[in-house]
Amino acid sequence: QLQVVESGGGLVEPGGSLRLSCTTSGFTFAYAAIGWFRQAPGKVREGVACIDNSGNSPIYTDSVNGRFTISRDSANADNTVTLQMSSLKPEDTAVYYCAVGNPGLCLSPLMSADFASWGRGTQVTVSS
Repeated sequence: QLQVVESGGGLVEPGGSLRLSCTTSGFTFAYAAIGWFRQAPGKVREGVACIDNSGNSPIYTDSVNGRFTISRDSANADNTVTLQMSSLKPEDTAVYYCAVGNPGLCLSPLMSADFASWGRGTQVTVSS
């Protein structure tokens, strides 16, 4: 059974950092694209970052490029994808979701409808 679980959200001051983790199981991790999305209250869900099965050339939405880094680790049994977020801004406040899709989905702009399996999300709040 495919499972996707996000963790690491919380409250942080502007300019701070957070590290989100997406732990997955139940599918061939090496063949999947993994995306991070976010949804703020009253706004549509937007793609934040994506890493394909090779781990090369991840993509980012413009508003987080240079501040966020996505990486994947298949060396452990958890098959984890991490989103390191730095220089956080109040506008980064949202529920962050991890999603699994077929290879080749890491295209700009990220389309949430292309990703088949989702976690329940983790809240990130950037506020002083």
